[in-house]
Amino acid sequence: MKYRTNPRNNTQISVLGFGCMRFPRTAFTINQKKTEELLTRAAEAGVNYFDTAYLYPGSEAALGKFIAKLNAEGQRDKIYVATKLPYRQCRSAEDAEKIFAEQKKLLCTDYIDYYLVHMLGDAAAFEKCRDMGIIRWLGEEKERGEIRNIGFSYHGGTAGFKELVDIYPWDFCQIQLNYMDDISQAGVAGLKYAGDAGLPVIIMEPLRSGKLVNLPQEAQDLLTREQPGYSPAEFSFRWLWNFPEVACILSGMNEAAQLEDNLNAAEHAKAGVLTEESASLYTSVKEILNAKTAVPCTGCGYCMPCPHGVDIPSVFAAYNKRCSEGFVSGMAAYITCTSLKEKSAAASACIKCGLCEKKCPQGILIRDYLDETKAVMEGLPYRLSLFIVKKFLGPRNG
Repeated sequence: MKYRTNPRNNTQISVLGFGCMRFPRTAFTINQKKTEELLTRAAEAGVNYFDTAYLYPGSEAALGKFIAKLNAEGQRDKIYVATKLPYRQCRSAEDAEKIFAEQKKLLCTDYIDYYLVHMLGDAAAFEKCRDMGIIRWLGEEKERGEIRNIGFSYHGGTAGFKELVDIYPWDFCQIQLNYMDDISQAGVAGLKYAGDAGLPVIIMEPLRSGKLVNLPQEAQDLLTREQPGYSPAEFSFRWLWNFPEVACILSGMNEAAQLEDNLNAAEHAKAGVLTEESASLYTSVKEILNAKTAVPCTGCGYCMPCPHGVDIPSVFAAYNKRCSEGFVSGMAAYITCTSLKEKSAAASACIKCGLCEKKCPQGILIRDYLDETKAVMEGLPYRLSLFIVKKFLGPRNG
């Protein structure tokens, strides 16, 4: 296993991390035996970063049983445990403290190595956390040693991500990034911005929930011809590992074959080695995957900021994702990137002022496409989905 140095504390993080959202399941429950076999194999191979969350059903408890065995063997300090605070379920710092206590119990540990504010949407959401006392509480837990590193996970545009990087002295951050999202979400620009700020960056969705493994035949044939021996997963990972700012890539491995493929890929993780020819291959594969896009937006961001809060690049990226990957993927991206904020950044916030079109270097009729996006993306399924998500993420009763 290869490792990269956390510039904040000089510790070593494995380039491959275990994402614990997609543990193997039997019917509707996590298969504990199979899960522990995978976790054990990963740890023995040198994986030392394990990422879970309060909102991943059963995940913390399943990982906790594995950690309990490490405790018994005196091996707890060999791994880093990352989990997340669902701040939307909190009305106060006391609520956060209760959740944190429950998490430590589930995870069979008395401290969390990497603790994230989960899906922090924007600067306004951060201020809400500050007003509730959560930010102060996080600092106090760190002083007590029960939280070792404070960070946040993020879905949204580059500008909003940069604001969050600057708003607090974070120890790390977590973003979605892959060769398809190089200019959407936080993007490569966000990755480099965080790196310049000295933050180790943890990467989630490196395979876009598996979409970059199951490539169209044309793309698969191109990859086989140009890079024989590379699996689609390794092809994706190598693009990410080429950036020195990437500390760790999370992969949700639920089969032994997936784990072994990823472990093999990690042995070849290097930064700054992609050639111009290799870079052009990623461009070619991306063009094939983008062939079904609805909006010819490059995600450059010149149209931003919108004076009325529309996150135009994220809106169009989610709409394009719906057209290329299906309803569920597109709607999930639309809700997380535009609607789970203190102020909606969805297409419906547009008042047709036209300032964006004056700045667009592609000459895109942004207002027309926003109308189209609104009509397709913000119908009844969107409203119902958003209601359910907010209900699930919102404060608990009692």
